[in-house]
Amino acid sequence: MAVFDLSQPPNMNETLTYRHAAWLLTALFLFLALKLHLLPPLIAGLLVYHLVHLTATRLAITRLSGRNAKILAVVLVSTLIITLLVTSAIGMRTFLHHSESGGLAPFMEKLAEILESSRAALPEWIYSAMPRDAEEFKTHLAIWLREHSGELQLMGKEAGHTLAHVLIGMIIGAMLSLHEMVAIEIRKPFVVALTGRTAKFSAAFGDIVFAQVKIAAINAFFTWIYLGVVLPLAGVKLPFAATLIVVTFITGLIPIIGNIMSNTAIVIVSLGHSFQLAAASLLFLVGIHKLEYFLNAKIVGSQIKAKAWELLTAMLVMEAAFGLPGLVAAPIYYAYLKSELKESGVI
Repeated sequence: MAVFDLSQPPNMNETLTYRHAAWLLTALFLFLALKLHLLPPLIAGLLVYHLVHLTATRLAITRLSGRNAKILAVVLVSTLIITLLVTSAIGMRTFLHHSESGGLAPFMEKLAEILESSRAALPEWIYSAMPRDAEEFKTHLAIWLREHSGELQLMGKEAGHTLAHVLIGMIIGAMLSLHEMVAIEIRKPFVVALTGRTAKFSAAFGDIVFAQVKIAAINAFFTWIYLGVVLPLAGVKLPFAATLIVVTFITGLIPIIGNIMSNTAIVIVSLGHSFQLAAASLLFLVGIHKLEYFLNAKIVGSQIKAKAWELLTAMLVMEAAFGLPGLVAAPIYYAYLKSELKESGVI
């Protein structure tokens, strides 16, 4: 049995009954992960598992002689990966809080100020679609905050609780990597069926997450080229440029919608300089947006054979059912569902 191999072909001897039971149990687990707010540790655990898998393969740890040597190497790699992930998260949070914007909250307030002060320079058709004054803008913002109060409270007041769950998820992912070192010669039919479902979900996670990280990195790179190179050469230096680049990468981890969110922020900041610059930024970002559709079709679509409208539909449904966590989970859940339907010959 190959170490870390999650792509073993399905066992043809498993009965349909066991497979149906495994499907139901997996569906229940995925539902509870969203309902009990356990999506962050689930994603963290799978991320650590895949990173350990990838690192172990590249370093040829699986070829080491001796079981104890392999286990020690995996423990060291797992510890290093968890440390790097935690350090990166802390570093990114510290950067956002100590950047030129002073944090995300002042940054959002500045966006609102730019919108209000730039109204006179906007065409009538844009002006009429915007809130009439700051009070109306605050009203719209308050409505949005009330609609997403549950998610915001979870990210705010329970941040420490969520962080503890994420760390536990990382440790579980590392332990799962260690478990792969021990070959299991005999498995009961239900265990085989359930392992197959777990392998498919893990594979779907890897396909979506690593592909989306590539897309987010490319979007952030082109945003840096525009904000950090092109505009300064043209004599324009936008405020919050570094913050916008980081926000572009973070929101870019959410397929399609994340790009729209970051694009909106960039256009608003450009509007603070001039309407002409906002229009130029919009044209540039439309080009990047088209590039993202191509990248989604090429990178994500090639992995799960899904079109952009399929992912958008799944994200719309999951967001309506589970809020912001559903929006994040939708591409992964959809990729897993599609892989199961394909294996069953339904599609």
